[in-house]
Order: sequence, then C-alpha cells, then structure tokens
Amino acid sequence: MPRLSDEPYLKFPLKITARGASLSSRAAHVREQIEQVLFTNPGERVFRPEFGLGVRSLVFEPNSPSLAEVAKQRLTASLAKALQGEVNSNSLNIEVEASPEYGERLLIRISYSLAKIGKEEQHVFWASRGGGENGPVS
Repeated sequence: MPRLSDEPYLKFPLKITARGASLSSRAAHVREQIEQVLFTNPGERVFRPEFGLGVRSLVFEPNSPSLAEVAKQRLTASLAKALQGEVNSNSLNIEVEASPEYGERLLIRISYSLAKIGKEEQHVFWASRGGGENGPVS
C-alpha cells in the first residue's frame, strides 16, 4: 500500500504560534476542508457565493427527509468541487439524516478515499439548535 505523503498544509482555522503558522497533515487538511464546507453559509465568501452548506441554519428548518435530501444535494455539489484532486470523486459517499426522532439534530456521515493512495476515511458530523453542540462526532 502506498504511503500517505505528509506534506504540510496550513491548519484551519489558521493559528499563529511563536514557531509560525500551525500545520496539518494531508488527511487532517481534507477533514478541515469538509468542516469549512459544512459550516460556511452560502454567500458568505465574496468570490465563491455557492460555497458552503450552512448546516447551522438548516437545523432551524423542519426536521424531515426532504430537508435531508436538499442538504445532501447541496453538500455533494460543494464537496465535489472543494475536494477535487484530494479525494477520489467516485468514492465520495454522503448520508444526511434528519428525522423527528433526532429532535433538533441533523446528522451527516461522509466517507471517501484519499486520491492516489486509496486510504479510506469516514467522519460523522452533527449540528443542533443548541449552538455550542455543533461539531464533529469523530
């Protein structure tokens, strides 16, 4: 199995320490890109108004399967573009769960394999109306 090239990437969010800018590994960088897409509101970036899902605003919508489908479509389009070259496009799998049994929570599962090396990654994120509870599960 090929080894993961571990070239440094700038960490997100950007942190400056006495040693300089904090860095991330390639796998961590891809996860950080996913978080940027999830938590950036559409229209928030001036030169990329289509970028982002705005998951924090979605939790105020009625929790239903139709919300999950809309979120999945928006997320798939945003992630395919944001992760181009980093992730095998045919390996990107996104599941969004929104149902009344979750209350005010939206669960998102994203799995993919890193390009060129095929390393499988899976992450689960959730968002809720509580504000402080938003974030990654894994």
